[in-house]
Amino acid sequence: MKDLDTATRTELEAAAFSRLLEHLRERTDVQNIDLMNLAGFCRNCLSNWLKDAADAKGVALSKEESRTYVYGMPYEEWKERYQKEASPAQLKNFEESKPKH
Repeated sequence: MKDLDTATRTELEAAAFSRLLEHLRERTDVQNIDLMNLAGFCRNCLSNWLKDAADAKGVALSKEESRTYVYGMPYEEWKERYQKEASPAQLKNFEESKPKH
């Protein structure tokens, strides 16, 4: 990919990001805590990164708008429909996997 021009590389990265969002929207069985425990990021992280990118470009995008984009619906609706209570094991894993600063 090093030989690609910047515009093409950005297009490919955007397509991959769109595909990732589509995949996560379909996989509502995968909880954010599972993503955090395994990969160190979750849907909320993606929405925060999207908002950070918008802020850096001077594009008006609220936290709620970025979450709605990532989740494919309002965040509160997603939580109500799909979010489950974290198990003690998930919470323990999350605490143990947090970076130590």
